Amino acid sequence: MHRSSICRVVAAILLWLPGPGCNPAGPATAPPAKNAGAGSGGSEPTLRKVDLQLNWFPDAQHGGFYAAVTNGCYAAEGLDVHIVPGGPTAVVIPKVVMNRVPFAVANADQILLARQQQADIVAVFASMQNSPRCIMVHESSGITKLEELHDMVLAIGDGKAFAEYLKHTLPLPGVRLVSYSGNVAKFLVDENFAQQGYVFSEPLVVRARGGSARALMVSDLGFNPYSSVVITSASLWKQDPELVRRFVRASQRGWQTYLQDPSRANAAILKDNPEMDAEILRDSVAIIQSLVLPADVPAQQLGTMQSQRWVTLESQLQAIGLLPADSRTAAGAFVLPLEN
Repeated sequence: MHRSSICRVVAAILLWLPGPGCNPAGPATAPPAKNAGAGSGGSEPTLRKVDLQLNWFPDAQHGGFYAAVTNGCYAAEGLDVHIVPGGPTAVVIPKVVMNRVPFAVANADQILLARQQQADIVAVFASMQNSPRCIMVHESSGITKLEELHDMVLAIGDGKAFAEYLKHTLPLPGVRLVSYSGNVAKFLVDENFAQQGYVFSEPLVVRARGGSARALMVSDLGFNPYSSVVITSASLWKQDPELVRRFVRASQRGWQTYLQDPSRANAAILKDNPEMDAEILRDSVAIIQSLVLPADVPAQQLGTMQSQRWVTLESQLQAIGLLPADSRTAAGAFVLPLEN
């Protein structure tokens, strides 16, 4: 049997094996669903159905949400959460604005840009304190920091905030910018080629295919938006704050359990994203640990946010012309449901 086929079988088995419990701090029984439909006539509470729209195909950046499903964290809060996979054409923020989904995943820069366009959204949970965004170069290039990028082809996303920040901040002598293709094929065959990536994804793909890459973190330049951020509509937060609290509390527990034992969640991710390599996903967890829980953030504060980070990001987006100078989108951009 081919290795990938074996991985799929193992994933299917893991999905049904016992995993780490959430051990919720709240009541042992799930709270009653606020607007759940009628049950079957028994005394068991009916879970409230809730959708979570992802920003990309399921991978490690969504591990905590899958863990919250597979380890019963959402159920312990009375929620039946359905995770909707994303992709390059996924409609994320508009679905929240149009009330098609109550929760979705986006990055902090996207949130501020959307709020500038009057999107009624608010961030409620930041999965990753540090951005996974990197520029991937060949080990053979000898380049060890972004300021050293020179005389090469660099593939980055057109109009992306991080790309505009790089162009604004770095000298980039002799660097020719091209559009990012979405894969590592060109990187593998061209020693003079660099590209964008997520540190827990593209560099691991290159390694799995026999290449050698060095990841240069964009956050080292000071551009470090919160990533894999849960958003909801500001109106939902006002109208049903308890639902938001329950979702955030369960998501936090899910991430805590994912970092302890990702096996069940990874099996579910592989089920929803069959193109994902099981070994790459497994190796991603060790990398993502420091992004989700850096040394200065205790486990009980996982997902927290700070006003100054949002204000700094806003000023950076203003400096590169993506927000007007008089923008005030950082004000009210986030709430901490478990503290309010």
